[in-house]
Amino acid sequence: MLNKQGLFGQNQNERYRRDGRAIEPTVTPTPTAPAPEHRAEPPVRAEVEAPKPKIEETKGSRLIVGPDIKLKGAEITDCDTLVVEGRVEASMDTRVIQIAESGALQGSVGVDVAEIRGRFDGELTVRKQLIIHPGGKVSGKIRYGKIMIEDGGEITGDVSTLAATKQQATATQSKPAPQLASN
Repeated sequence: MLNKQGLFGQNQNERYRRDGRAIEPTVTPTPTAPAPEHRAEPPVRAEVEAPKPKIEETKGSRLIVGPDIKLKGAEITDCDTLVVEGRVEASMDTRVIQIAESGALQGSVGVDVAEIRGRFDGELTVRKQLIIHPGGKVSGKIRYGKIMIEDGGEITGDVSTLAATKQQATATQSKPAPQLASN
């Protein structure tokens, strides 16, 4: 155990010369600062500015159907973005649909952009772009402006472009009615 004198019997406050005599410790006075004046000022409040939301986040309305949620028999209106992580049976017209890997949507849907990672079954009209990611499965009557199917994505059913659908509708309307033969 160490004693109070420190290591090797030396007092911590004393220093020794080579001849063994103690050197008197020198004490240097510490300058004292003048006492600060005490003023009665109101406490300073730090005003923290809240972060401004991004413009994309504030545009339009967003509906998220979380995992383990089932929404059945609904007509969804006034929704700009629908995110499906659970199961939805609905008819709707919206700007963007995102179906997650765990999500499934069944119904009649008109949309500008659709991103499918899960499943869609029904009637889907995509005015701009349909994106089917790996693991995404789309089936039913599908109409699209542009399509991108990544490796591992699937599409089945009555599939055609919107342009082809419009051409068929125009051709059907412009055909003359068949004449009945008279005897």
